[in-house]
Amino acid sequence: MSSLSLAQAVRTDVLRMTSIGRSSHVGSALSCADILAVLYAGVLEVHPENPDWPDRDRVIMSKGHAGAALYAVLAESGFFDPAVLHRHYQNGSYLSGHVSHVGIPGVEFSTGSLGHGLPVGAGLAWRARQTGRSWRTYVLLGDGECDEGSIWEAAMFAGHHELANLVAIVDYNRMQSLGTTEETLRLEPFAEKWRAFGWDVAEVDGHDHGQLDIALRVPRSARRARPRCVLAHTVKGKGVSFMEDQVLWHYRPPSPDELERALAEIGVTTG
Repeated sequence: MSSLSLAQAVRTDVLRMTSIGRSSHVGSALSCADILAVLYAGVLEVHPENPDWPDRDRVIMSKGHAGAALYAVLAESGFFDPAVLHRHYQNGSYLSGHVSHVGIPGVEFSTGSLGHGLPVGAGLAWRARQTGRSWRTYVLLGDGECDEGSIWEAAMFAGHHELANLVAIVDYNRMQSLGTTEETLRLEPFAEKWRAFGWDVAEVDGHDHGQLDIALRVPRSARRARPRCVLAHTVKGKGVSFMEDQVLWHYRPPSPDELERALAEIGVTTG
């Protein structure tokens, strides 16, 4: 499946999952759908039929509230049956609202409390370096999550140890739980901050698959160089006009009527 087709499938699944389960964070999941699609359509070296392959690339979904998007991309990539996605956020389901690794092939780490993903990712990258393994670690962060001090502790660690096998991707949609990042806690000059911690920085359109593909590819054999931060400029709720750049959709699930409207906007025909 191409990355564009995969991104549409992820958006379709996310809209349906959040509507059926009455769960939240649909806007956050839609903003990172293209990033995840590009990763799983060709950048990552993973084997869905063997999710525990020792030399697989690792993905940590640090913005765990957008778990619906990760579950969708894994299911659509063959890690598990997409038919189970309708159980998202239901009592007794493995597909919890925030990311859980329990019982879900392809999920490396349970996330929910923000600020934990990059420290874990840096530890994984360090472990690969110490054991001579060539796998890479990708950590998908929210921009509001970068308010957490633990992010910058991990960034300093990774820069100091020249962890070129680590890629941090910031879903830079400029919105967080109750408002904009500018209003809440200003991030700019954002790229310069990462560079000051010893990172190589690429700024891209987070919905342009060509730009993402180039920025996300780092050599598996890199030994000592800078870790990479990809600042992916995105739109919260991307693809659905009435959800785009609206903080309301950080929490509110689409009603059945809104689901139909949203699916039509992304080009999905319903019966």
